[in-house]
Amino acid sequence: MFPQPWIFLIATIIAISLFMSSLVESFPVADKVKSLPEQLPVSFQQFAGFVPVDDKNQRALFYYFVEAETNPASKPLVLWLNGGPGCTSVGVGAFTEHGPFVTNQGEAIEKNQYSWNKEANILYLESPAGVGFSYSLNLSFYKTLNDEITARDSLVFLRRWFAKFPEYKNRDFYITGESYGGHYVPQLAELIIKSKVNFNLKGIAIGNPLLDFDTDMNAVDEYYWSHGIISDYAYKIRTSLCNSSRVLREYFSGQISKDCLVAAQKVSEEYSFTNFIDPYYVVGEKCLSYNVSQAGFLRETLNSGMFQFRNSHYVLQTEEPDQQVDECNLKYSEMYLNRKDVQKALHARLVGTTKYRLCSKIVQTNYDPLNREIPTINVVGFLVKSGLRVIVYSGDQDSVIPFMGTRRLVDRLAKTLGLKTTLPYSAWFVDKQVGGWTQVYGNHLTYTTIRGASHGTPATQPKRSFVLFNAFLQGKPLPKA
Repeated sequence: MFPQPWIFLIATIIAISLFMSSLVESFPVADKVKSLPEQLPVSFQQFAGFVPVDDKNQRALFYYFVEAETNPASKPLVLWLNGGPGCTSVGVGAFTEHGPFVTNQGEAIEKNQYSWNKEANILYLESPAGVGFSYSLNLSFYKTLNDEITARDSLVFLRRWFAKFPEYKNRDFYITGESYGGHYVPQLAELIIKSKVNFNLKGIAIGNPLLDFDTDMNAVDEYYWSHGIISDYAYKIRTSLCNSSRVLREYFSGQISKDCLVAAQKVSEEYSFTNFIDPYYVVGEKCLSYNVSQAGFLRETLNSGMFQFRNSHYVLQTEEPDQQVDECNLKYSEMYLNRKDVQKALHARLVGTTKYRLCSKIVQTNYDPLNREIPTINVVGFLVKSGLRVIVYSGDQDSVIPFMGTRRLVDRLAKTLGLKTTLPYSAWFVDKQVGGWTQVYGNHLTYTTIRGASHGTPATQPKRSFVLFNAFLQGKPLPKA
């Protein structure tokens, strides 16, 4: 005699309950964030804490993890890495760009309508040690900072984080980031593949990324000229006598050539006016009450400004702008994360510093400056050949890593790999308005612009950035009119 249907139903319910209970219990209880100060009730879980990456030298990286708003068990895992190097994925990425909460005036937080955790489980990592709450008790470590160590520590972090959250180890996994994340993201993905780690890595997405020093930096003058920021005369001087990549390379070598000296004298007045705009968001306003190096080392070394000739000495222009629609949003984020009650809620603590900073001076100062010249566009090519889906996107109002340089690099890469254009350069749409332009090469490589967006695209075009992110995860084309 067969059992009654209701017996099967009860058995199924019990099995599901036990399974869900085991999932909850397997998460690290000590890392669970019950609630953040000023936070309204939410339906998803949050976790934060430290993961040791070097036990001998007592080095640990800090993370903030938010589950998807709905059905987290069926949604992918996305790692986010901000750039710099030296800038925080928590303070910038999570709380000013695409996290579930964004800071506002008055050190409070409010729900982000276009949070990326609507479509994925998002893991924000502060890397390398010295960034945000991440630390090294062995101070000599900071003298060795470079891309290789950053990637290696990030891989150790992931191994140990998956041990904390084993339910996510076989989940579809994506690595995303922006700015100097053009180094962090592809280099970490490459290391995962070459290390033959059993992660279910599916693809990467990088926004306004540094991929090739000469191409990206020389696009700065072209961007300034094409947007009316410098004159035809200044543009001609820069391109014929001493372009941006040469200026910066000579500056950091400490040997300034005669050509660059002459160029500086001729155009210094025009370039001095770039300090009155936000190069990360040229159509935005500056936060006059607060200066922060959002791109950290990138801003210091890959600055879109020009050397001025003052008292026979070169001075690199280092006015630090903001990139937000509310131009002081980063200020609010830093203020919020410096609150003791916020740090307690996040299981965070300050080690070796008395203040939480969005961009770490110890990392910016000590990070190997030669690493900026590593052409990571070649690493992107390796990833495409390995079968990963890759999307490279640009906010078209960013002059620090201008879209024209990035577009050239991706197009050149496609030709090198022998990829045919599967979707010609064309507009995509959000709410019947142009969201940007996109081109697809083969089955795995996409280049896209986000119209009206800054260096950190979700901060200034949150909905368009969200639409792009969702399309990327689903492997679908961007919407047409």
